[in-house]
Amino acid sequence: MQVFATSPVAVYSGVGNAFTRISSTEGMRALWRGVSSVVLGAGPAHAVHFGTLEAVKELAGGNEAGNQWLATSLAGASATIASDALMNPFDVFRNEGISAFYVSYPTTLAISIPFNAIQFTVYEQLKRFMNPSHQYSPSTHIVSGAAAGAVAAAVTTPLDVAKTILQTRGTSVDSDIRNCRGMADAFRVIWRRDGLKGFGRGLTPRVLTIMPSTALCWLSYEFFKAAIRTD
Repeated sequence: MQVFATSPVAVYSGVGNAFTRISSTEGMRALWRGVSSVVLGAGPAHAVHFGTLEAVKELAGGNEAGNQWLATSLAGASATIASDALMNPFDVFRNEGISAFYVSYPTTLAISIPFNAIQFTVYEQLKRFMNPSHQYSPSTHIVSGAAAGAVAAAVTTPLDVAKTILQTRGTSVDSDIRNCRGMADAFRVIWRRDGLKGFGRGLTPRVLTIMPSTALCWLSYEFFKAAIRTD
């Protein structure tokens, strides 16, 4: 829904429409295309992500009392730099093949660094507000995780639209998109084609997709962290 395409086959009016058209034209299995490569990299990448997150948070003073938004932002950014270095090859291989492993790494970081910095900061602030005792609280982690993911997804949607253009330029028949050399070029294409509203393309499905993902991610992480400390 973020791709600037001229083919009507590639354009979807919403999440439901996308599910219906993909499953009817390509079969239900197409909805899980590339899942094996993602699963293969997701476990190690998340281990690196949360390990780096906690280490940098501790070093930067994020566990001290008070509003430590700078430390939490730094921890979130550092975590995604480390995990994306591991996960990016699997994601690129799924979309472009083995030869493009680290070609899109800088572009990926351009969106994942602000996304995770915002997400972790919002999550920590909401978690402290909702649960001052800092005890394991499933409802707190679910709500805080979902809200943090929604805020981060909404704020970084313009970057995600530009990233989509850059990642699809190799297969695009549009000369403007094929000639994009960086984020600035992608932003110019978006502005020229759709104006301000183009930067919000795909906002709703992006937020709706990320909210349950971040909610479950933080819930699982906090559960295992609490279980390890209990043992």
